[in-house]
Amino acid sequence: MSHLSLNAAQHIIEAALANARTHQYKPMGVVVLDASGHLVAFAREDGASMFRFDVAMGKAWGAVGMGSSSRVLAQRAKDNPNFFLSLASTAAGKFLPQTGAVLIKNAAGEILGAAGASGGTGDEDEAICMAGIQAAGLVAA
Repeated sequence: MSHLSLNAAQHIIEAALANARTHQYKPMGVVVLDASGHLVAFAREDGASMFRFDVAMGKAWGAVGMGSSSRVLAQRAKDNPNFFLSLASTAAGKFLPQTGAVLIKNAAGEILGAAGASGGTGDEDEAICMAGIQAAGLVAA
């Protein structure tokens, strides 16, 4: 697979939300973007706040745009805050370097996109994305 299909994106979201329910996390929003940062699919659970889409989108968009997980970007932002503030401004607010998004790769290591979540802690958001990606037979990075 060299691109991310709608079917794969929906599988990622369904598995991520199932994982969130298994762990009894707060209501989540999960977004899946393709390698160009375009939205493929999104779901927001009942009871999730209106901010879930924007936060999940910003995490995933930053991850796919910078080619690394939002956890790595959050650490890099701590080390170089001026650059990341400038980057967020340049990206018209679409860039959010906070833990909760991971890259989606195929078996060959090619980046297919990113999944981001919002609703729990950053660690919880990241964990459900990873679970969803792995359940779809892809690699979370």
